[in-house]
Amino acid sequence: MLGATVKERLSDVMGEAVVGYALVGGGCIADAGIVTLASGRTVFVKTAGGSRGVFPAEANGLRELAKPGAIAVPEVIHVEDGFIVLEHIRTGMPSAGFMSDFGRRFAGLHGHHADSFGFYEDNFIGSTNQRNTPSLTDPAGWPEFYFNCRLLFQYRLAERNGIATPELSTLFQRLETRIDDILAGSEEAPSLLHGDLWSGNYMTTAEGHPCLIDPAVYYGHREADLGMTQLFGGFDSAFYRAYDEAYPLPPGADYREDIYQLYHLLNHLNLFGTAYYAQSISALKKYV
Repeated sequence: MLGATVKERLSDVMGEAVVGYALVGGGCIADAGIVTLASGRTVFVKTAGGSRGVFPAEANGLRELAKPGAIAVPEVIHVEDGFIVLEHIRTGMPSAGFMSDFGRRFAGLHGHHADSFGFYEDNFIGSTNQRNTPSLTDPAGWPEFYFNCRLLFQYRLAERNGIATPELSTLFQRLETRIDDILAGSEEAPSLLHGDLWSGNYMTTAEGHPCLIDPAVYYGHREADLGMTQLFGGFDSAFYRAYDEAYPLPPGADYREDIYQLYHLLNHLNLFGTAYYAQSISALKKYV
């Protein structure tokens, strides 16, 4: 149910009474539902975010993803710490060639660049803080940013959580000395990234087109985004073919895939426990 306080505040924000609410399943961080207003208009509302700042960060990420106009994202209607109001995207069946279209549009998103890695604010990857301290403008600064703000941040969190075993610590120390070599040859300008793209973080619009949701936005190497898409079974091969035709990857992308998945594996290790330990160790051992 929509809490009375949120319902009252939402009515004030929208300028009309809330007359209906239908809970939508699938989220593990916030409650979500379709709110019907007195005029008959519907909006999508998420409430009870776990960490303070989650919803404002989500709003800013969605606004950033909308800037290139490459792929649909829900419009942010209103946001505050207690809830976020988004455009209600009505869903439908994928159009013919959906995955090819998705791949081309995603390449278009990655064609939107910034001068530095990171983002103007820290945000969240799931419910975990994601550090986005802007790094060097030189594309050669990517290994430093990725190691310190992504991998090392997760490793330090694992230490605080008491799950950084001696094995993990040893492998991580070795990785620090290898990161420049591992990522060598992939230098590019920072691309706009969704940051957490898997099958649960996109939807199909009523017109049959892809729409991105639940971002963890920053500017980084686009291989990091593509690596995440492969982590839980991957997308249809048509997605990757169309992407590579539109924006070919530098040589060695397959070799670097696991280093980008490692960030998400470590995050899952910190969020959900040791079920992700073996996968994290396996990814590390590929490089050290």
